[in-house]
Amino acid sequence: MPLTIERNDLAAVDADAIVVAANEDLQVTGGVGAAVAEAAGFADMQAACDAIGHCPCGSAVSTPGFALRAKTVVHAVGPMWHGGARGEVDALRSAYDAALDCAVQAGARSVAVPLISAGTYGFPASVSLAVAREAIRAFLNEHDIDVRLVLFSREAVAAGIESYLDIAEYIDDHYAEARFDRAAERTRMHGAAGAPPAASAAPNEAPRGPRGLWILDRLGSAVDRAQERFAGAPSDAVEDAVSEDAAMGAAAAKGAGSNSLEDLLASLDAPFSTTLLALIDERGLSDSQVYKRANMSRQHFSKIRSDEAYRPTKKTVLALSIALELDLDETRDLLARAGFALSKSSKADVIVEYFIERNNFDIFEINEALYAFDQPIL
Repeated sequence: MPLTIERNDLAAVDADAIVVAANEDLQVTGGVGAAVAEAAGFADMQAACDAIGHCPCGSAVSTPGFALRAKTVVHAVGPMWHGGARGEVDALRSAYDAALDCAVQAGARSVAVPLISAGTYGFPASVSLAVAREAIRAFLNEHDIDVRLVLFSREAVAAGIESYLDIAEYIDDHYAEARFDRAAERTRMHGAAGAPPAASAAPNEAPRGPRGLWILDRLGSAVDRAQERFAGAPSDAVEDAVSEDAAMGAAAAKGAGSNSLEDLLASLDAPFSTTLLALIDERGLSDSQVYKRANMSRQHFSKIRSDEAYRPTKKTVLALSIALELDLDETRDLLARAGFALSKSSKADVIVEYFIERNNFDIFEINEALYAFDQPIL
C-alpha cells in the first residue's frame, strides 16, 4: 500500500529511509531527532551531520542510518510557525518535497515520515497534516514507493481533521442507532427473557416459524458470531466476516423458498473483476489513475486485472469504490459482487458512508478519519 498511517516510534520503524526534523545547523538537540540519533549511535550521527555542516530551512540532507534498521536518515529542516504570514506553509511543503526526494536519491523503496514542524515548532495540527497530505499525494503520483506517516498518537490526526466533530456526530447517529435497532428487534422477537414469540404474525411481518427465526438470527447476530470466530484476528478480517455473513443472511431472507438452486446459479451477476473493469472503462479512467486514487500498489491492481476469479478483501472493494467515485448504491452493488455488504454495525463502514454521502472521495482524508477513530485504513 503506497501510504499507511501508523502509531510508532520512528526510530524503530522498519523502512529503507526515515525522515526526522532538524535545525539548520544539523545539531541533534532533543525530541524525536535525539531518539533516532541515540538508536543510530549518537556520536556517529552527529559526526555525519557535522560533516555536512548546514542545511537551510525548507531543505533536507541525508546521512547513513548506522545502527538503525533504516539504511538512510533524512534530516528535514522545517520552519517555525509565526501565524502563517511569513511563508511558513510554503517552506514546510518545500521541506517535505526535499525530504522525499532525498529518500529517492538514496534508493529507498519505503520511507517513514513524521509531521514535520508540528509540536515545538508550533504548526497547527490542521495545517501540518494538510501540508503532509498534499506533499505525499504529489510524491506518490510520480513515484512507486511506500510512504508511512508515523505518529506518536491518534490525537495528532484527530486534531488535524476539520470535520472530526461532524464525523463523530454522524457515527453517533448511525452506528449507535443500528446497534439499538438490532437490540430492539431481538427483544421484540424473543421477549425480554428470551421467551419464544407468539405463533401468529401480521401479513407484512417476518415469518415467526423456525425458518423465519433462523433468517432473522443470521441477520441480527452476524457481528457477534464473527467476533467469536475471529477472536484475536485482525480487525479487517473480522469486518470482512461480518459483512459476508450479513450479505448471506440477506440473500437467504430474500430468496428463501422462492428459487431452485439451478435458477439461482443461472441468474448470477457478473463477477467482481468483470464489473470493476467495466466501471473503469465507463468512466474513461486509466489503470494508474484508479490504483493511485485507491491508494493501491500497481502490483496489486495488476493482479486484479489479470485474474477474473480474483477475490478481494472488503477494504480493497471500498478503496476501489472511492477511486471510481461510486455513490452509495453503486458501492453496495460492487461490494455485493464480492460477497460483502455495508453494515451499520461497523464503525469503519459508517465513516466511509459519511464521506461518500458528501461526495468526498479523497482516500487520504478518509484514511485519516479511519485512523483517528481507531479503524483499519483502506
